[in-house]
Amino acid sequence: MAEDHRVVPHDEWLEERRALLAKEKEFTRLRDEIGRQQRALPWEPVEKEYVFDGPEGRESLAELFDGRSQLILYPTYSTTRAASTC
Repeated sequence: MAEDHRVVPHDEWLEERRALLAKEKEFTRLRDEIGRQQRALPWEPVEKEYVFDGPEGRESLAELFDGRSQLILYPTYSTTRAASTC
């Protein structure tokens, strides 16, 4: 245990824990609301003719996704040194 870490009676710990729990619940509500807003964003058509190297060679976006009508994109960021994306 760190030398500067506080040790307090149970009543004081409980009061601080309840305060933190209230913040955690507000964070959860905010995260849920942001998720609802993200899902409610309008869609936009893909108008550029992208070409990819797919399993069958050079393929358009429609061919790559086998005729599916919708595609959801999630941006990810990484560096060449990163072990994972964020």
